[in-house]
Amino acid sequence: MLAIIDYDAGNIKSVEKAFQFLGKDVCVTRNPEDIYRADRVVLPGVGSFGDAMNKINEYGLREVIQTVCEKDTPFMGICLGLQLLFDSSEESEGVSGLGILNGKIKRIPDDNGRLKIPQIGWNDLKYPNPGRLFKGIDEGAYVYFVHSYYLEAENKDIVTATTDYGTTIHASVEQGNIFACQFHPEKSSDVGMEILRNFLNV
Repeated sequence: MLAIIDYDAGNIKSVEKAFQFLGKDVCVTRNPEDIYRADRVVLPGVGSFGDAMNKINEYGLREVIQTVCEKDTPFMGICLGLQLLFDSSEESEGVSGLGILNGKIKRIPDDNGRLKIPQIGWNDLKYPNPGRLFKGIDEGAYVYFVHSYYLEAENKDIVTATTDYGTTIHASVEQGNIFACQFHPEKSSDVGMEILRNFLNV
């Protein structure tokens, strides 16, 4: 069973449907026991970093997420779910992220107004390091982004995919049992479904 963590941050239904399409039993929950029992856990999300962390703390999910990551359960953050795994975000100064991975979330530079923010649309991926999520997916594959902020990981060795939009964006990371994508695999057509399938096969 795969648990999708529900902390009122939206974008859950499309993630749920994608994994169900791939034949996985899915439970949308914030119940710690359900999350601990799952053989895979996903942290989705859209919206504000600060609001999301407030909800995670309100529902007592910070420790739950940290425990799941420490016990080697395959864990995937998607979009805002990637950002929350890191230390902090320029979107919400003074708010601490989960700090499971080290790095900062920064606002995409708008190139003096010449670049549209948020970035909404398809961008191609480059693979600086081997990543299990991208097994069988050629470099240059296109995936779907919706974001105004991007990851700058402290340890570049965990960065498995990048894209360029005003700057180099760390689009996906992998460290042990922890995987995360800034883009939306559940909205990225066949490429995205293959990424989710690879996660299920970890």
